[in-house]
Amino acid sequence: MRIFHYILGTALGSGYAPFAPGTAGSLLALMLFWFLPMPTAYRLACIALLFFAGVWSAGLIEREQGKDPQIVVIDELVGQWIALLFIPHQWAWFGASFLLFRLFDIFKPWPVYQSQNLPGGWGIMIDDVLAGIYANLFIQLILISGFLS
Repeated sequence: MRIFHYILGTALGSGYAPFAPGTAGSLLALMLFWFLPMPTAYRLACIALLFFAGVWSAGLIEREQGKDPQIVVIDELVGQWIALLFIPHQWAWFGASFLLFRLFDIFKPWPVYQSQNLPGGWGIMIDDVLAGIYANLFIQLILISGFLS
């Protein structure tokens, strides 16, 4: 069972990237979202399933590796998928979503930063969910405004 948690928690091993494992996890998420098309309802179900499984796996890995270990990037995968929901399936929008998600994940505006204080896997996962929501809302505002059309 331990190997399952490491495969899931490291997002298929992308968390072992020698440089910027969080970015590697986000890139994996972007590629999976692009190349595995599915109805939105299935994507939402996958996000929910991966979120709760991620809380579990991240919490177990954190107990072994210490507070918010760098190898855990399932949170980036879930957050990036949230950032990609409901946006046009075009590389420019995917790129913008990726950049915005990484910015919100790195700079952690309120309440993203504070959410890291939740216990165990919850703190690991929630901050990236919030960063994904912020990135998605930002893209939606651009789309609604017609600013770039």
